[in-house]
Amino acid sequence: MRKLAILGAGKLGEALLSGLLRAGRSPDDIVVAERADDRAAYLKDRYGVSSMSAPEAAAHAEVVLIAVKPQDIGSLLSDLAGHLTSNHLVVSVAAGIPTAYIERILGADVPVVRVMPNTPALVDEAMSAISAGAHAREEHLAETESILSPVGKVLRLPEYQQDAVTALSGSGPAYFFFLVEAMIDAGILLGLPRTVAADLIVQTALGAATMLRDSGEHPVQLREAVTSPGGTTIAAIRELERHGVRAALIDAIEAASDRSKQLGHLYD
Repeated sequence: MRKLAILGAGKLGEALLSGLLRAGRSPDDIVVAERADDRAAYLKDRYGVSSMSAPEAAAHAEVVLIAVKPQDIGSLLSDLAGHLTSNHLVVSVAAGIPTAYIERILGADVPVVRVMPNTPALVDEAMSAISAGAHAREEHLAETESILSPVGKVLRLPEYQQDAVTALSGSGPAYFFFLVEAMIDAGILLGLPRTVAADLIVQTALGAATMLRDSGEHPVQLREAVTSPGGTTIAAIRELERHGVRAALIDAIEAASDRSKQLGHLYD
């Protein structure tokens, strides 16, 4: 297994690091590039990984995982230019950054794989979509999958679909948190203590998600199984439809996709 450099060890970078270590990777096979000295010391104490500059990390490893914020990627790529070859693999989890932009700065036919993960990587339940750049081949996609699979599910998609992925699963956890927040508030309105309402809704959300994943049934079938004629659920569904909740969700996700496209055009 080739050595890995993680450039940018924030929450997502740390989540990937900890997942790889739990999956059996040795700390000796991983280095990090982290500018903040206190953060680098924390990663060394907790995970046993060494910290160095980005060019040093790239020289030390064959696989370079870019996990910096989009606004920092330009300076990072400039630092890396000339230090990477076609024998490296660059895996970018920087949101909205096209592979063509990374390839243009790095040159040398460096294989690049773009990834759109989401924050459940922190609890090993991420949904990550990966897309090959111009020079990435099957072995590069497989290696990327091996890096990401310890923290969740991985799906291969063409890069032109990444804006839709960003809107649906990248931003998706926020929609669920928003819905859960509203349902907890409804429980409080109905007289339940906040902690009780939260316990009820969080476990209900977990159970419903597990049923969706494991049952193989369509969401409509699962919803109809709860919806008795003349009962409480159909009364609630009628109100949701009356207020246009379905249409609002579709519009919101479309707006997120449009915004992702706008941000990506900044790097054309």
